[in-house]
Amino acid sequence: MFNIQEELKKLPEKPGVYIMHDAQDNIIYVGKAIKLKNRVRQYFQSSRNLSVKIQQMVSKIAYFEYIITESELEALVLECNLIKEHRPKYNTMLKDDKNYPYIKVTVNEAFPRVLFARILKRDKCKYFGPYTSAAAVKDTIDLLQKIYKIRTCNKKLPNDIGKGRACLYYHMKQCDAPCEGLISKEEYRKQIDDALEFLNGNYKLIMKQLQEKMEQASQELEFEKAAQYRDLLKSVTQIAQNQRVNSSDMEERDIIAVARADQEAVVAIFFIRSGKLIGREQFHMSVSLEDTRNDILNAFVKQFYSGTPYIPREIILEEEIEEKEMISQWLSDLKKQKVQILVPQKGAKHKLVELARQNAVNVLKQDGEKLKREEARTLGAVKEIGNLLGLKQLNRMEAFDISNISGVETVGSMVVYEGGKPKRSDYRKFKIRTVKGQDDYKAMKEVLTRRFQHGLKEQSEKKESAQYSSFAKFPDLILMDGGKGQVNIAQAVLEELGLHIPVCGMVKDDNHRTRGLYYENEEIEFPKNSQGFQLVTRIQDEAHRVAISYHQLLRGNTQIKSMLDDIKGVGPARRKALMRQFKDISRIKEASVEELTSVEGITEVVAQEIYNFFH
Repeated sequence: MFNIQEELKKLPEKPGVYIMHDAQDNIIYVGKAIKLKNRVRQYFQSSRNLSVKIQQMVSKIAYFEYIITESELEALVLECNLIKEHRPKYNTMLKDDKNYPYIKVTVNEAFPRVLFARILKRDKCKYFGPYTSAAAVKDTIDLLQKIYKIRTCNKKLPNDIGKGRACLYYHMKQCDAPCEGLISKEEYRKQIDDALEFLNGNYKLIMKQLQEKMEQASQELEFEKAAQYRDLLKSVTQIAQNQRVNSSDMEERDIIAVARADQEAVVAIFFIRSGKLIGREQFHMSVSLEDTRNDILNAFVKQFYSGTPYIPREIILEEEIEEKEMISQWLSDLKKQKVQILVPQKGAKHKLVELARQNAVNVLKQDGEKLKREEARTLGAVKEIGNLLGLKQLNRMEAFDISNISGVETVGSMVVYEGGKPKRSDYRKFKIRTVKGQDDYKAMKEVLTRRFQHGLKEQSEKKESAQYSSFAKFPDLILMDGGKGQVNIAQAVLEELGLHIPVCGMVKDDNHRTRGLYYENEEIEFPKNSQGFQLVTRIQDEAHRVAISYHQLLRGNTQIKSMLDDIKGVGPARRKALMRQFKDISRIKEASVEELTSVEGITEVVAQEIYNFFH
């Protein structure tokens, strides 16, 4: 039994991070301290004037743990990582978890490519961004490939030159086929250099070239080609107009301001790179009534920059934050370059902060109703389900489904919802190993056994190595696609493993539509227009969709494999080479003997066998 008063006496007078747990072992708060002994004891001193939020949090603390660090800076880094990993209920939380895209140019290759990237790596490539719109990044890459005829394949050039045929992009005149040696390394590099100029913001050159090509094509009565140049010119003009210059000093900085109303706050951030406003973004934060603007900004800066792949040289805030110097040092260490946190009182930077603040105010007004509807659809629906089932703690729900056709390629799906929203990174698919034929109950038993045995193993490993995995996190409620039979299977598995997790069956009517929940030997019906009912329906449909999709994939792979394996001379290596080059079984059917022999490892004799098989 954890005795809080006794454990408080054991706290060291050293810097570190403290972690508060509730009775269900959930982490509900993470904080840092210069002296753990002084800071943690403050929570449990009845004479101290604690805020309502902290009083609520303290009332739920069952036990705490702590990690000693060498310095307060090290404690700050650990605090940020733990908050991002566990998302504790009583920390001021950044709701959005975004990963900004980059444009990556593989200048380290002999024939470089222009790629979409989510992670900034130290790999000798050139990165541009971050950008706030993934769609805009993809459009820009597509435009660059069309204008400069940059390759899109993954071939290792020049080693693979002449191996295989030129792809469709060559025939569409959108690639000069370096894979066939149809353009020299020097000529291709010139096109890459022009693309780099474009990405650096020099649009005038390409706009002039496209204008000249459009006019020339028009004079030569090649109106289709002229129209293509016109469309490309329009796209470049649109991108150029979106890059508004905001600074003459070519600095890189983020401008951050906040607007709040009760327990909702919006933080607006403007991204300025090379003196250009490349985008702006808004982030919603969950706050308490006691949180000040300083608290919100402080929490935002720590959470946002612990996850973003790029840190600018300047971060401009609308007001001072409590840990400014320490956060500046932490970010400088991450960037390996001096990072300044500034609070301008006048001038151009102050005007930018005001603009960001006004932007945050507008978003808060516009999104107020939308946020309320979304909360009713997600958190409100979860609360409704919890109340209906009499569950005090309900956040994470896992739903399971089985899919097969006549017992062939039986598969199981596990979908995860947290806070009423799908958490796709935690979805899992299971290919059934031990069940022959059609037996959904045995298949479900295998899925659940594998899922929770894996989870128990990872929980054990977590205690030894402090590693965290999604499998190690158990649900507050298990949802089975079916009624009493499926629920009994789940309960038997849990009992065998010594686990106590509530289990519900998602019951369907004769028309295969969600009807209600089967729980503790009773069928519970929802009002059909309730948010809870609609959430259960979405979860059941999603579990079914994932299972069906996986089953179709495996069935399709089996059909392709069996068809090619029936051809004399085609084994696993040749089958793989055929699929790698032709991508689709229908294209293999249509290929000539000559086209088939162009595949690595396919001799003329084998090519003839393949051709004869399909003809």
